[in-house]
Amino acid sequence: MDYKKIVNDLAQEVFDAIRPRVSPEDLERVRQAYLLAKEAHAPQRRKSGEPYILHPISVALIVAKELQLDANTVITAFLHDVVEDTPYTVEDIRQRFGNDVAGLVNVVTKQKKESYHTTKQVDNYQQILASLHYDIRAVMVKISDRLHNMRTLQSMRPDKQMKIAGETDCFYAPLANRLGLFEVKSDLENLSFKYRCELEYGDIAQWLEQDEAQNRERLDSFCKDIRGTLRDHGIQCEVKPFWRRPYSIWRRMKQSNLDFWHLPNRYYIRITFWEDTLDDPLTDKETCLKIYNLLTRDFRERPGSFINQIEQPKENSYQCLRLMLLSSQGIWEDVQICSEGMVRASQVGCINEIGNNIGNWLKRFRKVLKDISSQGNEAFFLEHIASSLYYDDITVFSPNGDSYILPKDSTVLDYAFKQGDEVGAHAHYAYVNGILCSVKTTLHGGDCVKLITSPKIGPRKDWIDHCQTYAAKRYLRLFLKERRKIRGGVCRCPLCKPLPGGEIIGIRTHGHKTASNEYEEITLHRRSCPEAIRLASKYGDDVVSVSYAEDPSAPPIVANTHTSITINRIGFTYPITLEITGVDRHRLLMDLTSEIADRLHLNMDSLCISTVDCIVNCKVVIMVHSVKEMVSAIAHISKIPGIESVRQVLEQ
Repeated sequence: MDYKKIVNDLAQEVFDAIRPRVSPEDLERVRQAYLLAKEAHAPQRRKSGEPYILHPISVALIVAKELQLDANTVITAFLHDVVEDTPYTVEDIRQRFGNDVAGLVNVVTKQKKESYHTTKQVDNYQQILASLHYDIRAVMVKISDRLHNMRTLQSMRPDKQMKIAGETDCFYAPLANRLGLFEVKSDLENLSFKYRCELEYGDIAQWLEQDEAQNRERLDSFCKDIRGTLRDHGIQCEVKPFWRRPYSIWRRMKQSNLDFWHLPNRYYIRITFWEDTLDDPLTDKETCLKIYNLLTRDFRERPGSFINQIEQPKENSYQCLRLMLLSSQGIWEDVQICSEGMVRASQVGCINEIGNNIGNWLKRFRKVLKDISSQGNEAFFLEHIASSLYYDDITVFSPNGDSYILPKDSTVLDYAFKQGDEVGAHAHYAYVNGILCSVKTTLHGGDCVKLITSPKIGPRKDWIDHCQTYAAKRYLRLFLKERRKIRGGVCRCPLCKPLPGGEIIGIRTHGHKTASNEYEEITLHRRSCPEAIRLASKYGDDVVSVSYAEDPSAPPIVANTHTSITINRIGFTYPITLEITGVDRHRLLMDLTSEIADRLHLNMDSLCISTVDCIVNCKVVIMVHSVKEMVSAIAHISKIPGIESVRQVLEQ
């Protein structure tokens, strides 16, 4: 492979991308930064065998082309690993490129320490977040660095892939989302999903291809009808269907407990207009409302589907009008109306400096960082940060009209602690939309909450399990002083309940060793387990590759090394819960039990069945040896006449 040509062509792409935005002098500085990086990294190679210089060039290309940042940030991207991995110093950078570049390079360089407060990873997160006090451009370089690492993750070992993917899921993707970098966020979370759960990712990607092939012609026809309506009123715009990406689909499947083919809104139709092509001197919001008014004249709107995300945008500045329109084929379609500027803002977020949401968030987030450091609660730093980088927002209101932005699935307790620790600590009950509710009640967007407090009420032990926000969890954790208990041995995660033959990862219990300096516990997790992702992002060096064998003839433990473990439990069976729905008929229950017991030869631990209006709902707990046996059972049960869907549910 001609790496010399590849390097030169990629560098030229960086120069071409930034040339329209910088002076000739700054363009020459960018070239000099490239030459310095090329010289400094000349002896180095990546895990894939490629010249290392391809990495800083690729990071610089993301910064220059995808994020469209300035010359000094592109220079920093070229040099972001020079101080950390070569003999060059920050002072060398300062002499060649000035104080601004030297300061940025210093911020993005991992600081080497003899010891860390918690872990090397958490200290790195703290350094990145602390740079928000200095200059947000440094964070952009770190996010770009992570994005390229994720795009080239295939050359790493599975345990390293899990470590890096865990960090990405828990920290980098939420941070990109919160900064309004929607495209970067989507790339990060999809790449992480791909390397954590290759089989699930592949299945969903294949289903999406099938779904697009089946619906493309129908949706193109609907888009043509919309374009015709708007063109008749002098509005030129782009109308296109967009399929959601695998990770988004996977999250929606988990949240809704639906399989892919029963999941609504697998795609949406986006109407994008260009501000400079309109004759009317209207604001973007007014144009969106005008388009909404025209569409609802020609198409039927689904009652209650209208959402105004212009007036109340998400904290990452994403804006649009959303509604459901009935197509001529009799299907409700998810439609989003936005300007080209709104689309651009969702791609480059705070860089575009549209609106004040990002600035306001940075202000609040700096207060959170200060609060965390003042508490000295380093052990829960990652959890606190994750709750401050939550993905989905809801807006709720007080009786006097004050609005409060909270994470999705927040409760009355989160609303109470949003108003202060003393208010939260004495929350007694609430009226949500005029209805009496417990403080553990989950809130939804638009709810009006009237909180009642009492000095006789104090925090209770189970409150922390009903909170989403950093403020609530921080106070309750300190108040209750909970301690996590550690058990020895190899065990299965009680949350995801992995089975032999599945996509499994092991995580050693942090800080709990025997006299021989070996870890006493390895917990087995599914690669999609949220707890595994969180632990991998915090304790990456404790992640081990696992082969959870399903061959009953294999020995119990084949290997147990620093980086991998092979486990087999001879003859072990594991309970799984299947949720089955279908249409009632004569002998359906008998056919179901016969299939499980007589044909599949599986034991049933329990069975609960109910029928409402001819619809059967059944939960059955069966004992299986492996993922393969579970998949086979689901496939066989699905073929029973009258059965509509079969899926595994994880019950605590």
